[in-house]
Amino acid sequence: DEVPHSLAVEVDEFVERSATLTYISAVLYVERDTQKAIVLGSGGSMIKRIGQNARPEIEELVGTKVYLELWVKVWERWRKRQNLLRQLGYAVERGR
Repeated sequence: DEVPHSLAVEVDEFVERSATLTYISAVLYVERDTQKAIVLGSGGSMIKRIGQNARPEIEELVGTKVYLELWVKVWERWRKRQNLLRQLGYAVERGR
């Protein structure tokens, strides 16, 4: 199974709740409702698997257990909108 290519991730919260636990809330943005359905998967199976696969790598990076909360939202044409690209941390050339 694959996720859509037009997917961006924005971390909303990153909180060290204790010496052994970090809380992370992130939004996965897609451009269409059909893509959202793909990312969620049947009964939430795909988004669950995405979280399960990401969590060990994040835990390795931060050095604690991670409580990872993922949300999927539709942001139509986010790849074509400079202000949204900047908000998501992409470098955008002026005049484009």
